[in-house]
Amino acid sequence: MSVTGQGATVWLTGLPSAGKTTIAYALAERLRAEGHRVEVLDGDEIREFLSAGLGFGREDRHTNVQRIGFVAELLASNGVKALVPVIAPFADSREAVAKRHAAAGTSYLEVHVATPVEVCSERDVKGLYAKQAAGEISGLTGVDDPYEAPEAPDLRIESHTQTVQESASALHALLTERGLA
Repeated sequence: MSVTGQGATVWLTGLPSAGKTTIAYALAERLRAEGHRVEVLDGDEIREFLSAGLGFGREDRHTNVQRIGFVAELLASNGVKALVPVIAPFADSREAVAKRHAAAGTSYLEVHVATPVEVCSERDVKGLYAKQAAGEISGLTGVDDPYEAPEAPDLRIESHTQTVQESASALHALLTERGLA
């Protein structure tokens, strides 16, 4: 099977446990089956390997998002679909990444995985909401630290009202509509 399509960055933003990573991996599997080159830039892995030493204050979060944005644009400009399931809580940080892509002429899509905090707290994939409620951690995005939801994302996915496959299919449809899948 030949490699198809051009590169693009698809940034999936949303609260912790919103479903960003799960949707990204489901989409990646589908895109790979179609012959696309795909990389998932998982936020936890990036923090471990590329942004080790950064904290969770506003400046460190901004630095982390810019580093991820740089890598995503580099991949996308070389024909890879870079799927980025990263919270990126601040609108100005996401905007800077979008501008970097625009300046390079690289496709960039912002997807808001708009799962309500109550649902995220019930899912609590990493136990963060429980730790925050117990006073073990602070600065949890969307609880006691800000999350600025995108005002006009390319796509808004309400993962709590549909299956992972339905969410991935909606995102695939957007990529197809934009000539990227």
